[in-house]
Amino acid sequence: MLRFFARLPRLILITITFALACASAATAFETRARAAWVYDLSTQTVLMSKEAQTPLPPASMSKLMTMNMLFEALRDGRVTLDTQFSVSTRAKEMGGSTMFLNETDRPTVEELIQGIIVLSGNDACVTVAEGLAGTEDNFARLMNDRAKEIGMTNSTFANASGWPNPAQRMSMEDLGVLATRLITEFPEYYGYFGQREFPYDNRAPQNKNNRNPLLRLGIGADGLKTGHTQEAGYGLVGSATQGTRRIVFVITGMDSEAERAQEAERVVNWAFRQFVEKTIADEGHEFARAPVWMGSESDVGLVAPRAMSLLLPGSQLDGLTAHVVYTGPLEAPFQQGDMLAELVIERDDLPEARLPLVADRTVARGGIGPRLRTAATVLRRKLEGQAVSAEQ
Repeated sequence: MLRFFARLPRLILITITFALACASAATAFETRARAAWVYDLSTQTVLMSKEAQTPLPPASMSKLMTMNMLFEALRDGRVTLDTQFSVSTRAKEMGGSTMFLNETDRPTVEELIQGIIVLSGNDACVTVAEGLAGTEDNFARLMNDRAKEIGMTNSTFANASGWPNPAQRMSMEDLGVLATRLITEFPEYYGYFGQREFPYDNRAPQNKNNRNPLLRLGIGADGLKTGHTQEAGYGLVGSATQGTRRIVFVITGMDSEAERAQEAERVVNWAFRQFVEKTIADEGHEFARAPVWMGSESDVGLVAPRAMSLLLPGSQLDGLTAHVVYTGPLEAPFQQGDMLAELVIERDDLPEARLPLVADRTVARGGIGPRLRTAATVLRRKLEGQAVSAEQ
């Protein structure tokens, strides 16, 4: 009987370089915001993170979680856009921004969506909370449970509106994750965030305009929500598209509406102008070859599973350094297209990118001949290693 020596897997790292021409040099960006988070959604790249995991008072930006709960109810069929909600005295008496609802109103879900997004209505938030969960306290508990389920680890909710409360806290990263979810999971409702005005029943002509200062600037902005309290300062969760790219950003702690508008515009311009998306490989491009253990073939190509693009800072003019990383030798059998390795790319001032590499062909488990050759190779290497150790 043949006895085969055990494979000794080890991490293999192959360094490669390739040149890319970028447009211009990036400049450092320091935001005036107390905390901020900027994300390129198209390439899933975090561009900026400043105190982004610190729970802070979110003010009306937390209304995005109320919208998430309502959109989920629409998706699940618990309500429709035409469903009418009753208005309680408690909802009517909410201060701050308002739709000017009263107890005789029966606003539809669609009207409440617009009342929350465009008018930032605290009364509309309470109406939604009571309509979905009976009481706002029950609704807040549901918000907390759902936040954990969708990965918002630095957020707690005490109410549906963002009304000041020591237990109402969100991190800027969590707000960005939530905004990204609203954009990607509910595209059929996302258009409401770009709506510029909503003159509900002409009750308050002075309160019909969306507070988002970017919607009228022609820079691709189409959402999401402003916020302001004395404790939180002025904040904004925003998103914008230019070309094939979409960014999501969150800023908070500004001193005025004007400063919030200026800083938000600066963030958008920086994110689009100082980074460029580049194609680094076509589908099927081979980055390396890896030896195969006990296979019908001795090696396999590690290739791009699809056309690969990467977001790069404009300062990276001299090309990229990358590593092909896998645990080798690779053990057969495996199928064409199976992920076998990663391409790890280093970028200036950005986190490293990790992209999958797959097998360029199917490799079956080898017959007796390949296995004998493999065993002989392992034995030879083992003996060579022992000889070197003895010499030392």
